[in-house]
Order: sequence, then structure tokens, then C-alpha cells
Amino acid sequence: MAANVGNSTHVPLKAGCLFTEFARTLWQLRAPLAVPLVLFLVLSTVMYYVGGPVEPGSKIPSSFGQTLYFCTITALTIGYGDIAPTTILGRIDSILLGMQGVLLTSMVIAAFVHAIQETARRTGGQRSG
Repeated sequence: MAANVGNSTHVPLKAGCLFTEFARTLWQLRAPLAVPLVLFLVLSTVMYYVGGPVEPGSKIPSSFGQTLYFCTITALTIGYGDIAPTTILGRIDSILLGMQGVLLTSMVIAAFVHAIQETARRTGGQRSG
């Protein structure tokens, strides 16, 4: 027996509506999203001043731009390994950056899932039939 697929009406989501809902959701979360972003800047500054970030091959101290790049790659949990902290505080800071990055990423993904659900709910209420 074939599944009874014919009874469900599929209404595709419109990208514009989805983007608008995602932007609205992010705007509503602006304060909770600001906390990890500020924390990222604080942890990046701490990394630059006390983390001792260097390029492993040459042991040359990293510039602030290179440190910010390292902190971004760490927060995104990519970790290329082209820059590494050399102090205990720097390593602890790296762990905190990774945790903060996972938190921020999960908040943005949750906002996107909410936007999909909300758009589907609104679109579902406008079915013709």
C-alpha cells in the first residue's frame, strides 16, 4: 500500500519571508547576542596581551590582527593551528573562546530554526484550498 501523501498540502517557504523573519528574530535577540560578542572582544584582547600568541614555526609574536584572526578561527571551532597561545592563560583563553563560539553559533542556528518554523506557520495559515 502506498502512503497517503496526497492529503498533505506542501506550501514552499519564500526566501524573502524567511530572511525577514530571521532578521526579526535576530533583532529580538540583540541583547543576548551582544553578550557573547562583547565577551569575544574581551577574550581576544586578553589573548593579545597575556596569551602569548605566536606562529609555531617561527615563534614570532602575533600582531593584534593575527591574534583576532586566531581568536575568530578558535571561536568558530576550526583551529588551523597556524597561530598558537604559549602561556597557560592563553590556553585557558582559547578554551573560553571555543565555548563562547559554540554558544554564539548555537544561538544563531536556533534563531534560524525559529524563523523557519514561524515562516512555515504563517505560510501554512494562508493555504488556499
